[in-house]
Amino acid sequence: MKDTLLSKIKYPEDLRKLSADQLPVLAKELRDFVINIVATKEGHLGASLGVIELTIALHYIFDTPNDLLVWDVGHQAYPHKILTGRKNLFHTNRQLGGISGFPKRSESEYDTFGVGHSSTSVSATLGMAIASKLKGDTKKQHIAVIGDASIASGMAFEGLNHAGVTDANMLIILNDNSIGIDPSVGALKEYLTKAKVGYKPKTDNIIEALNFGYFGPIDGHDLPKLLETLEKLKSTKGPKLLHIITTKGKGLKQAEENQVAYHAPGKFDAATGDLLPKNDTQQPPKFQDVFGHTILELARENEKIIGITPAMPTGSSLKYMMEEMPDRAFDVGIAEQHAVTLAAGMATQGLIPFCTIYSTFLQRAYDQVIHDVALQNLPVIFCIDRAGLVGADGATHHGVFDIAYLNCIPNMILAAPINEIELRNLLYTASLGLEHPIAIRYPRGRGTIINWKTTFAKVQIGKGKCLTEEASEIAVISTGAIANNVINALETIDEKLSHYHFCFIKPLDSELLKKILQKYKTIITVEDGTIIGGFGSVITDFANKNELAPTIKILGIPDQFIHHGTTEELHEICGISAHKIRETIREIILPIESQS
Repeated sequence: MKDTLLSKIKYPEDLRKLSADQLPVLAKELRDFVINIVATKEGHLGASLGVIELTIALHYIFDTPNDLLVWDVGHQAYPHKILTGRKNLFHTNRQLGGISGFPKRSESEYDTFGVGHSSTSVSATLGMAIASKLKGDTKKQHIAVIGDASIASGMAFEGLNHAGVTDANMLIILNDNSIGIDPSVGALKEYLTKAKVGYKPKTDNIIEALNFGYFGPIDGHDLPKLLETLEKLKSTKGPKLLHIITTKGKGLKQAEENQVAYHAPGKFDAATGDLLPKNDTQQPPKFQDVFGHTILELARENEKIIGITPAMPTGSSLKYMMEEMPDRAFDVGIAEQHAVTLAAGMATQGLIPFCTIYSTFLQRAYDQVIHDVALQNLPVIFCIDRAGLVGADGATHHGVFDIAYLNCIPNMILAAPINEIELRNLLYTASLGLEHPIAIRYPRGRGTIINWKTTFAKVQIGKGKCLTEEASEIAVISTGAIANNVINALETIDEKLSHYHFCFIKPLDSELLKKILQKYKTIITVEDGTIIGGFGSVITDFANKNELAPTIKILGIPDQFIHHGTTEELHEICGISAHKIRETIREIILPIESQS
């Protein structure tokens, strides 16, 4: 980076020393810097390439960090991080002990609001603007950049609706690139597409109808135009919205042409842009693909089956059903609340809705799960992807709370399959018709079984199973795919322990559990969810109610937010890796051996 403009910039105050005609050169250097790092370290690429010029313009025109800048959909904030003191740390992005892949308040004063989930920027920025007004600070600017289809979320409109009846000094920048992780959907997307080509609606502009000043659309890659417009908007009073048009993946040909694949492409050749070849050896499938292929297989035989996802057709693999059955598989956009209640409405009419949502995003629809589904006892099938620790995306994306927040809901069946075949059979069983809603949680990444497409078998609801039974005083009880870490741990110790798998957290197999608690002196529970309120808590509660008193050791996610690293590293930190489980077993066994 010698003798480059970027090499001389550590903070935005350095950026502001450049002349305006130097900024296009800086944009090329910044774009190349992002490409070169992400090519080898991986991460979110397309969204950040699309906001290079916007990021430079914002920090050039506004007095950050005194002026407050919020990035909605945090994976578009890589250029922002590089220009705000983290350039020399950017190679640690998303790695254990490194910087976060999303804006994070504890990381930098330039990160005014933590953003991992979408559509929060309007409300947060309005809150900041109102706070400034109450403090008498009339000069401070408040800017939100909302992108990757997040404007279509209900929460964004809730914020716009409120902001429109205030005189808050705030600027919303709609970064319109027609795509989130997958292409945008819905009527609003169609409206914005028309606005790009100068369409004049018969009614008021939808933004102006909400009492916002509307500006644009303008080319979000035209730096002189961005600078001119932002400078003008600095002195424009009240709430206003600037509509800019950008290209996701701008500046890397393959990323522009294949925006879905290059959202987070993994490793690629920085010079050519080509994705690096993956291991050609046969591997077990991703759990999401087991879901995607299985629901399509079931839907071919049962016309009542419907698929629903909030903006994750590729990530959840509902895309396979959407391609073959577009009238029965729906991407509803970034709208988890709507997705859940849509499924509930379908269930009232005898359809069989499979609602597939990442665990961390289902949190956004918790009231709908309780009020619209469980309270009415509607047999919606929740397919909860990315359950457990998800790795480099960190605390905003880990799916570690779902056991705790779903287990307490009446009428809810809660299941965690051990492998691909059990997941497949759970989906089949749910498709046959249930009397209650069911939530099936499964992890991110690959399973363990290559030949998983077996003949369907009905699963008995609420039944656990013994994986190994030994004449020992210690038994391990696990739920979900984390059982494979237990299996690996037990294979590498001399002592023989019993191991039980509880696919169903609710209803519990009370008959089997009672026998286990009576038979063994020490029980170790293992889960990839929170210790507080989780599966282990269910076991201890059962033991107390039945006046059974073995020693119970709970392994799971501790009462703290777990940050980013590889899934394996985070399992180790939380004590649920095979290595840590083995250590825990040895610690328990040694006192027992000394007593004997």
